[in-house]
Amino acid sequence: MKLSDIADNAGSRKKRMRVGRGIGSGKGKTSGRGGKGQTARSGVRIKGFEGGQMPMHRRLPKRGFNNIFKLDFAEINLDRLQQAIDAKLVDAKETVTVESLVKAGVIRRAKDGLRLLGRGELKAKLAIEVYGASKSAVAAVEKAGGTVKILAPAKKEEGEAA
Repeated sequence: MKLSDIADNAGSRKKRMRVGRGIGSGKGKTSGRGGKGQTARSGVRIKGFEGGQMPMHRRLPKRGFNNIFKLDFAEINLDRLQQAIDAKLVDAKETVTVESLVKAGVIRRAKDGLRLLGRGELKAKLAIEVYGASKSAVAAVEKAGGTVKILAPAKKEEGEAA
């Protein structure tokens, strides 16, 4: 092996196409854009345009809506919580909050609060503060001897006055 033998892999460096450089180049005159018209120019904006016919996206009815009051929760399952306790990321003697879990790196961000879900089982006795929890998760934490504090405002019942 000599320094003069070193070369790039075949096809790893490709010359860029130089357009508009004469008929012999194969990309002369119109430079691969065809002839005349809107698409031959720069700044073309015709995505979804159907030649004046009512476009498909306007022919179809509108559906659904976005609820601006919807809350997006960070979710954690019991098995993930138990893993964090086993790995000594979370101290089981302290109250577990969304901030403590973010600080420990168990969840990435707090979002609008934490929701506890019931997959897996919990062996440690925990005091946990969450925005919401499934019934199975609350039952599992209480079975292990812990407590769940729900931070969300209580839901109103059907017959209750506002």
